[in-house]
Amino acid sequence: MNSRLRVALLIGVLVLVAGCSGTGNRGSTGGYVSANGEITKVDVADRKDAPTLEGKDLDGRPITSRTYAGKTLVVNVWGSWCPPCRKEAPALKVVSDEYAAKDVQFIGILVRDDVSSAKAFNRKVGITYPSIDDYSNRTGLGFASSLPAQAIPTTWIIDSAGRVAVRIVSENLTASTLSGLIDDVQADAA
Repeated sequence: MNSRLRVALLIGVLVLVAGCSGTGNRGSTGGYVSANGEITKVDVADRKDAPTLEGKDLDGRPITSRTYAGKTLVVNVWGSWCPPCRKEAPALKVVSDEYAAKDVQFIGILVRDDVSSAKAFNRKVGITYPSIDDYSNRTGLGFASSLPAQAIPTTWIIDSAGRVAVRIVSENLTASTLSGLIDDVQADAA
């Protein structure tokens, strides 16, 4: 691993650890750094390849984003302990259900949480898309070279060519906003 990648990964780990510790500078409460409402869209020509996401799902089975090659991916970093994550979950569920037949796949990255709490939360909300169990969020650090996570929750939209197109860092993500962003990303690919 080259030194620039090591530094980027180390910075990413430090940001996430600080963010989860409740000592951040953006309205930290409850052990997380609250999102700032930022939506970053990347022009098609400037998009960078998304990392391959892989690990074990909440049932301990292997999962990889390669399975969904050619689809638009919506990747959400979350934890059942995180109030903004709980708040946005119904919107994620609605859009994941609505877009399942439109070549869109949702994948969660579960961080700093135990699997039993996460599974109970998903059952309560009705979320059926898979999540990677990644307590330390090493999976999410793969975005360091494109659009790194800045808070929990963070959501990325990856275009059908496997490039990072959008990063959403918002406590108030709505179904209509997410749907519109997915539509924009898919229109760019047409």
